[in-house]
Amino acid sequence: MASEVRAVSSLALLYAFRMLGLFMVLPILVLYAGDYPGATPFTLGLALGIYGLTQAVFQIPLGLLSDFIGRKPVIIAGLLVFCAGSVLAGTAESVEWLIIGRALQGSGAIASTIMAMVADLTSEQNRTKAMAAIGASIGLSFSLAMILGPTVGAFGGLSVVFYFSAVLALIGVCIVIFLVPRPPQVGHSHRDSGAVPELIMQTLKNTELLRLNFGIFTLHALLMACFLAIPVVVESSLGIPRGKHWQVYLPMLAIALGVVLPLIMVAERNRKLKPVFLFAIAVLVVSQASLAVIPLAGWPFLLLMLLFFVAFNLLEACLPSLVSKLAPVGAKGTAMGVYSTSQFLGAFIGGSVGGYIFTLWGMDGLFAAGALCATAWLAVAAFMRTPRHLSSMCMGVQRESGAQCAIDALTLPGVVEALWVEQEGLLYLKVDNRELDKSQLDDLIAAQ
Repeated sequence: MASEVRAVSSLALLYAFRMLGLFMVLPILVLYAGDYPGATPFTLGLALGIYGLTQAVFQIPLGLLSDFIGRKPVIIAGLLVFCAGSVLAGTAESVEWLIIGRALQGSGAIASTIMAMVADLTSEQNRTKAMAAIGASIGLSFSLAMILGPTVGAFGGLSVVFYFSAVLALIGVCIVIFLVPRPPQVGHSHRDSGAVPELIMQTLKNTELLRLNFGIFTLHALLMACFLAIPVVVESSLGIPRGKHWQVYLPMLAIALGVVLPLIMVAERNRKLKPVFLFAIAVLVVSQASLAVIPLAGWPFLLLMLLFFVAFNLLEACLPSLVSKLAPVGAKGTAMGVYSTSQFLGAFIGGSVGGYIFTLWGMDGLFAAGALCATAWLAVAAFMRTPRHLSSMCMGVQRESGAQCAIDALTLPGVVEALWVEQEGLLYLKVDNRELDKSQLDDLIAAQ
């Protein structure tokens, strides 16, 4: 157990450092890069979101590559590529080189490999908690980035932030080498944590998962588009120096967290995740539509920003839970891989297309387009099937009795789906924990 705690802690720290380096430029890029040669709303939006395109292209292939050459070499190489991209972006003297540097940052796409490594280093019964710890580290890194970005940028502009990101990547390499335990073997994959190539088309044809993929695509497109405008308004209309923008983001994120956590707990406990999910999208629609029509100044603007952050954080927490609940048994890893790819593509489209809309119609047009996108998402999500609150499980079973064990497991109360994967020696289950008698399942496995 101590080794698993060490593994999860070190990987969560690694993931947090990686995402912190990406998120830190979010609240400051349009402010500092606006003076670069070639800077326009479109090129700045492209610089903001281009990392998402390269992340989307490389994350699943690199995860699959790690099955053959090992997790650590892929993660270390990805961190070094991210470091190189950060240095290139830091030395950029034009927006074109800034875009190339950001694209190179995203090419070090190690998210899926880290998730696979979590599966390698944790037992089946602790894997869900481990994945939750990784998810929490992402949320923490986003909040911290909103504070550190403006603070670090005040000491030397955008370049210093990128150099800081490069240092974080090198620290990440040290974490991988000295803190993360060595995985047990190469080529060992888990269907609940990594993508399986033959399941990708099946996942893409799943209507319920497509709704969620469209959702995360839209959410991160709106995030990138909003940060083309929000920092400018905070500096110009609110009169807050760019080095002190954290004084705006910190209380908003703290309030949003205080609102989101109780809502998520109530939704999960009372099995009301869909109503809470639809409510959050509706709040997103209201915030975007209102930002399109009100003067962007003073307390009304701050209140609408707060609504946006509440909706964003609530949806960011709901969506992975819904993917886990709605993914077919044994396909959660593939579903999460496609979901993450959709998220990164959304960031790319939000930055690039958002910048183009900003060029044509200004901030009002940008937020109006955001409202239309959020409304389309609400319409798509409204027809989503109410999810059963199922949990994923997988456990090792003797190969000669695995197929029969899957058949017998389906006779137990609370077991909804069962899949035996002979080449992995694992039985994958979807269960309702309120109905499942864990001792009966343990007895069944022990009897095989």
